[in-house]
Amino acid sequence: MEIRLDDVSNLEIINLLQEHLHSMALHSPPESVHALDIKALRQPDVTFWSVWRNTSLVGCGAIRELNPRHGEIKSMHTASLHQRTGVATRLLQHLLDEGERRSYERLSLETGSMKAFAAARKLYSGFGFKLCGPFGDYVEDPHSVFMTKML
Repeated sequence: MEIRLDDVSNLEIINLLQEHLHSMALHSPPESVHALDIKALRQPDVTFWSVWRNTSLVGCGAIRELNPRHGEIKSMHTASLHQRTGVATRLLQHLLDEGERRSYERLSLETGSMKAFAAARKLYSGFGFKLCGPFGDYVEDPHSVFMTKML
């Protein structure tokens, strides 16, 4: 797998992000969907990566800098045909390595509390992420799970 810094302009990537947004909307009420849209992923405080296996786009992920010591993992998504093939594991390790390279003290994330997000929560827990309260602009939400990992 190759992880590439990306500018979110390739049509394949835009389609994958729309798949991600659609999936979030299927499993969460509108007020609890915190996935970034394409415009937000192009903001200066966000760094976005795409994941490729040969010529196939298999996933994506981003880090939004909350402050110089704290980053947020955003837009982690594996293409449906490539789920459970190690894409998310490889990408999450890349994002953690990037957080350390940036000298962040911690990386945090928000994911869903519903059954559809169980695999994601298990992945994050397996990498040492712990439950935490809302961070950044988030507020308590029964549909959200907040997690953080000290680096």
